[in-house]
Amino acid sequence: MIDYPLKFTPILKEKIWGGEKLHQILGKSSKNKNIGESWEISDVDEDISIVANGYLKGKTLKKLIATFKGDLLGDKVYEKFGENFPLLIKYIDAKEALSIQLHPNDDLAKQRHNSFGKTEMWYVMQSDKNANLIVGFKNEISKSEYISHLENKTLTEILHIDLVNEGDAYFIPTGRVHAIGAGVLLAEIQQTSDVTYRIYDWDRQDAAGNFRELHTDNAIDALDLSAQVSYKTDYSIQLNKNSNIIDCQYFTTNILLIDKKITMDNTNKDSFVIYMCVQGKGVQIKSDNFEENLYYGSSVLIPAKLKKFELIPLGKSKILEIYIK
Repeated sequence: MIDYPLKFTPILKEKIWGGEKLHQILGKSSKNKNIGESWEISDVDEDISIVANGYLKGKTLKKLIATFKGDLLGDKVYEKFGENFPLLIKYIDAKEALSIQLHPNDDLAKQRHNSFGKTEMWYVMQSDKNANLIVGFKNEISKSEYISHLENKTLTEILHIDLVNEGDAYFIPTGRVHAIGAGVLLAEIQQTSDVTYRIYDWDRQDAAGNFRELHTDNAIDALDLSAQVSYKTDYSIQLNKNSNIIDCQYFTTNILLIDKKITMDNTNKDSFVIYMCVQGKGVQIKSDNFEENLYYGSSVLIPAKLKKFELIPLGKSKILEIYIK
């Protein structure tokens, strides 16, 4: 039986645009100065998470799924995804702007890359002054207009750009153009996929003088050319109660602002639950059988079999709760 909250060793990714916030603010152990991503829970090939706590320490996420099946994932989740963990959980630090990009849907990703598509969401944890995100187009455009702006390097003229602050949330369905701007630290929840179509990279070169590959042709078929008035997700928060941010077929994300002990009951969920601490000191997760602390900038996986436990705040904190309906 799998009977306690699971922590995993973060998989740190050096990026041309990465910085030091994952180390300096979130406490990730690294001496490098360009860590862009911390993969908290991953089932991506060559980057499988490894348990960091308890009697299962050293076991891979893949091995856990093969052993515990529905007890870990939830019966319905296991029935749908088999021995593939369906989500990739990250913290991202953009010292410089990421490339302007988009992701293919499930059909295109399966056909071209034998992968899931990549629907995702962002929750902004910290942002420097005037930091921004690119999400979607200002106005609906045609394919020929898009190509013209791409060729003339005027793409930013037609993109929707938001200044951002802590607590801002964005839903990024497949096909929607987007980019994290310089100075933004965020939590990202996404389908398990590492397929990205990079369409513009600010003409920047790596240390060897090389430009990163662009995926112009693949992106055209995957691109959503529609537009919205606003791309920011509206949500409200109630103290010590779960409040929904995003609810889609791939994941549900709630937020919990907690300042007192809460008893959690996941009897109505046939899914694992992931907690990410995005503000404050964190919480202790406790039952008669275990005690595990979730600190700011860390993550924990609650197996589907664990239905009842307490969350005890270590100080007023915000926790993201992620699962699959």
